[in-house]
Amino acid sequence: MPETLKPILYSFRRCPYAMRARMALVAGEQPVELREILLRDKPAEMLAASPKATVPVLVMADDSILEESLDIMLWALNKNDPQNWLSPQQGSLEDMLRLIEEIDGDFKHHLDNYKYSARHAGSEEERTAHAQEHRSAAIKILAQLDEQLAKAPFLFGSKLSLADVAIAPFVRQFTNTDIDWFNAQPYPHLQAWLREFLAAPLFASIMSKYKPWAPGADTPPFPPAHQNQLA
Repeated sequence: MPETLKPILYSFRRCPYAMRARMALVAGEQPVELREILLRDKPAEMLAASPKATVPVLVMADDSILEESLDIMLWALNKNDPQNWLSPQQGSLEDMLRLIEEIDGDFKHHLDNYKYSARHAGSEEERTAHAQEHRSAAIKILAQLDEQLAKAPFLFGSKLSLADVAIAPFVRQFTNTDIDWFNAQPYPHLQAWLREFLAAPLFASIMSKYKPWAPGADTPPFPPAHQNQLA
């Protein structure tokens, strides 16, 4: 695809939604013009393309827009899926999408209320109670993942799949809120799965730091050239 016809990806390095979109683009070997943004200073070009103002946003050469991370993942993998992320060893694509929906829904709700409890109205004691309530609800969902991972190294078998890549960035965000507490919990399969995921070249390949994009600035090649090891 000529340089000028590459889709444009607006992304933010630490956003879990953007992380999973970038990983799917790497796996699907789909070249894009990567535009790293600052959430506090979103470029006018991105806001014009997607007034929703959240990342990731993928702007196609024909100006059509994908502004949901899962849609970007499915777009990339439907074009090219050499690792068979859409065809798990156990279960089906529909099973994976149902699990992702649960994590994106109930789990993400509890995660946000736990991680950002300081925004909750009330006294410090009330905010602490609020955080603990949502942490308890979130860990119950993660306990189900631990049970699933007791049967196989990954969520849907012995190989990485769409579900692992779509879910892991949010589990990472949860654990980083209080990693010592999480590591002390009795979920060895989940903890081992997350450690392996975060240590893999795939994750490292999408976590390089880039300068925020500005009009006229050069953009880095993406996917990066050293992407040959994905698992």
